[in-house]
Amino acid sequence: MALRMNKRHTFTVLAGAVSVALVAAACGGGGGGGNAAASSGADARGPITYVQGKDNSNLLAPQAARWNAAHPTEKVTIKEQSDQADQQHDDLVQNFQAKSTAYDVVSVDVVWTAEFAAKGWLTPLKDKFALPTTGFLAPTVKAATYNNTLYAAPTSSDGAMLYYRSDLVKTPPKTFDEMWSMCSIAKQNGMDCYAGQFAKYEGGTCNATEWMNAYGAKVVDDAGKPTVDSPEAAAGLKALADHYKNGDIPKQAITYQEEQSRAAFQDGKLLFLRNWPYVYNLASTDASSKVKGKFAVAPLPGVDGPGTSTLGGHMAAISAFSKNKATALDFLKFLTSPEEQKTNMEKGSLAPVIESIYTDQALVAKYPYLPTLKESISNAVSRPVTPFYPAVSKAIQENFYAAIQGQKTPEAAVKDMQAAMQAASG
Repeated sequence: MALRMNKRHTFTVLAGAVSVALVAAACGGGGGGGNAAASSGADARGPITYVQGKDNSNLLAPQAARWNAAHPTEKVTIKEQSDQADQQHDDLVQNFQAKSTAYDVVSVDVVWTAEFAAKGWLTPLKDKFALPTTGFLAPTVKAATYNNTLYAAPTSSDGAMLYYRSDLVKTPPKTFDEMWSMCSIAKQNGMDCYAGQFAKYEGGTCNATEWMNAYGAKVVDDAGKPTVDSPEAAAGLKALADHYKNGDIPKQAITYQEEQSRAAFQDGKLLFLRNWPYVYNLASTDASSKVKGKFAVAPLPGVDGPGTSTLGGHMAAISAFSKNKATALDFLKFLTSPEEQKTNMEKGSLAPVIESIYTDQALVAKYPYLPTLKESISNAVSRPVTPFYPAVSKAIQENFYAAIQGQKTPEAAVKDMQAAMQAASG
């Protein structure tokens, strides 16, 4: 989820409407059709169009200028979509279904890759289209892979971290039990203890899967088959429900998306916050922040030690219908080059996919959270990889939301999740 609004929106703030929009897209026509097209234009070069969601970090124009200066006969034209993830997705689906050649390289959220690849809309990055990924963070490559084939180039990543009041907590908790035991500190200081993003939307899916994964659950297996109906998944939801009931998680947290939870932490109302790296800069620089110099970050806690974040980020893929795929492939290599990755980190606070950048001392000095972010991403787990992801996410959101409020038992919630996922994929 970018550290800035652009990536944050597309990874973690997929609004609830996205589920409905994506279900229609996943179940609609246009399946296949790209398989034969994917191999055409392999050696063709010429102008290309790159499509991406709204660029709130002002990175695209200078990036295109750098490419065009070096490739005067193969210039890239940028098409900037809206800042709404569902609209971005629908725009890509309409283009793919029409087998249009208008889009050459497309930016995709990590959860769209399987859907688009399964329908034959993306060019497999193998053989003539092989993309070197040596030195990339392993989870970013795994998220770009479907059926053991790479379909996209990871261009930015993201991982959640635990923000904590370092003026009140000297050593951050490594386990859930340690964190809950520190809630007494919050009470002594008239604060709430812990919050994440527990509203019924895509961010809720991210938070719920983190807790279920932490207790050893697996939402789907490697083949995409639902496996969420398990004691481990129920244990993860039970932990959230229990601590919501006893007040360790404030009642208003079920309305929190990223920004509401950030505001609570910056206002000095939370001892612990689960959120994305973009919060670090804002909490440090916003004039209204009451926690400047009073907070730090740590890896998310887990059951027996550090937990696992949900993986966020974006990827760039070559449309199966592009006419100039040789140029498109070179553009992917450009986007993932160390120079561009470092620039995106410095200018837009986007989490790089190249591991070595996280040890760049100049960047670490400017962004002290980088080592923690690297650890978060390195241990991150992708949201369920399935062509039916929209329905899977909706099932998680609705049942997690009911469980945390005690409207369903955790056992009933995971059973209903499983049934909804099976119905969607069946």
